Amino acid sequence: MIKNLFLCLILLVSNGLSQEKYFIYFKDKGDDKNFILSKSSAEYQLALSSLTEKAIERRKKNLGEEIIRYEDLPVNQNYISELEKLGINVNRSLNWFNCVSAIVPSEKLQLIESLPFVQSVEQVRKLIYKREFEDQYAFRENNQNYSMNDYGISFTQLNLSDIPLVHSKGIDGRNVLIGLLDSGFDWQRHQSLNTRNIIAEYDFVFDDSITANQQQDVPGQDFHGTLVFSIIGGYKDSTLIGAAYNSSFLLAKTEYIGSETHVEEDNYAAALIWMENLGVDITSSSLGYSEFDTGEGSYTYQDMDGKTTIVTKAVELAFERGVITFTSAGNEGSSKWKYITAPADGFNVIAVGSVDAQNQLASFSSVGPTSDGRIKPEVVAMGVSVYGALAGTTNEYRSANGTSTSAPIAAGVGALLLSKYPHLQNIQVRNIILESSSNSQSPNNQIGYGLISAKNALEFPNLRQLNGNFILNKIFFDQNKINSSVKLHLAEYGSSFITYDFNTFKDDSYEFILPSFSNGRRLEFYFTYQDSTDNTIRVPSNKNYQMIYGSLNISLNLNPLLNNLDYTVSDIYPNPFLPLKHKVVRINYRSSGNELFSLSIIDAAGRSIKQIKQTSFPGENIVEWNGYSDDGNICASGVYYFLISLNGKEFGKKLILLK
Repeated sequence: MIKNLFLCLILLVSNGLSQEKYFIYFKDKGDDKNFILSKSSAEYQLALSSLTEKAIERRKKNLGEEIIRYEDLPVNQNYISELEKLGINVNRSLNWFNCVSAIVPSEKLQLIESLPFVQSVEQVRKLIYKREFEDQYAFRENNQNYSMNDYGISFTQLNLSDIPLVHSKGIDGRNVLIGLLDSGFDWQRHQSLNTRNIIAEYDFVFDDSITANQQQDVPGQDFHGTLVFSIIGGYKDSTLIGAAYNSSFLLAKTEYIGSETHVEEDNYAAALIWMENLGVDITSSSLGYSEFDTGEGSYTYQDMDGKTTIVTKAVELAFERGVITFTSAGNEGSSKWKYITAPADGFNVIAVGSVDAQNQLASFSSVGPTSDGRIKPEVVAMGVSVYGALAGTTNEYRSANGTSTSAPIAAGVGALLLSKYPHLQNIQVRNIILESSSNSQSPNNQIGYGLISAKNALEFPNLRQLNGNFILNKIFFDQNKINSSVKLHLAEYGSSFITYDFNTFKDDSYEFILPSFSNGRRLEFYFTYQDSTDNTIRVPSNKNYQMIYGSLNISLNLNPLLNNLDYTVSDIYPNPFLPLKHKVVRINYRSSGNELFSLSIIDAAGRSIKQIKQTSFPGENIVEWNGYSDDGNICASGVYYFLISLNGKEFGKKLILLK
């Protein structure tokens, strides 16, 4: 009976009747913030118990020991009970936003707004679903004998990003948990998907555990998600191989697709919370939201600022908890809108645009910048004539166009990188992908940092911290190298290079334990090795890797000499920041001199709590913050945005402060 009523509600909505679903935001979580964040409180323990062991491990890797944040605490049950006493049907409880979504009769809106524990009431917007795939061509199972590891037609889309080469090294995504948010998944029927490792699935439209089409779904509901899933996770020898086919998967059906029907925002947020609690490592969504039903109030370009839409705020909150987030940039490149769509506007989400097999930008691929001036998309992958599984069949396939098809390829590269190097934090994965893509030295608002490459990402050096040491990891895919000849050449910036032998070699990977330096020191390094013909190979060939000692991120610069176009702002370190332990956080930046550096630190409520301005000196500059606001008070635990301006260029950084 309940399902029938819910179905009737959806059908009424699709016929254009007034929406009666609202977000009800609460003022607090029912008690003193510091008390309920203590580990002994019932709220803290409830939040902790909602996390799987895998989620706890991922959070500890990225956040340290303080893994529970205020947003994780449950919505106060007494508030929900008070709403239910008023006859309000609560649909979802979204602890990250301290709100519930509920069906609210219009005559009760004013009463709810007047409740002492209610902060605000906002309508849940209905998102217009835009079919992202174009020029679809159907194929039956292809049994031709392909020479390149039997990838079939899928070889082209993967090879453009060097994925088959990485697969050949035994790196296939294993031990990585990927979450997909989409329209549904017909995975149990199709030959390329029914052998994959599905950890859990959930239908957030009809609130059950079936993500394939059901009676109440419209025909083709699960077409989109099935094809996307197969691009990243499918496996059928000689026909289709996914980018990270040996990963494990969480599947969330968040969209109701039909003629002139719409998607509700809270499904997406609820799905991300569900995935994060289950320990997801990477999420990928081939969705883009900007326009809404008539009368609902569409988002504008000004809202593509990384902090307005529910879906964007949800992916950012997932990232803050250590999740690597990917999403399609959108297919608005040829439309009047033309820009990326939410959640691609997020500060930390990796928005993925589309190119064709010749690495030419697809005309439909949405472009940047965000409304606050940040470069978008981050990367591109093949999104034209991408091959995948056809829902509703057991052995049929289809090629399609759209950033929906490029996003799972890029997310697959992220899974390959994390599979090889499980110690990597999500901030490191994002940085490595951007630094190793084809346009990293001159990013723009058409292709971002360029074509994503699994080979380049895996070969890019990375750091981990262990027992007080920084360990530098490097892999070389050159089959002709002489393993024992690999050397590290390291120097403080401006000093002579010192040569070091590697400490450990295993599975093509080298480990170097770095000597100790003072935090904040700028280092440069490169590698050399001999090949089988006795040539000396330098990596990189004509530049140096650079790092700030104390930060886990590494950058690659074409020219160490400064010029008028060369401005670089480092990540904030340490991050997370514990003021009582670390004393200060730092940002390093390079300047040609006499430029104005301006920093505004914004808290989660959007208030500016600290302003720093200084005139830059030529070369390396350092800015420090001790965790105190301009009024002299130490800041509370939470997320802070660093909005930086340097000679007219804008940078956005995020810091987690813990007390």
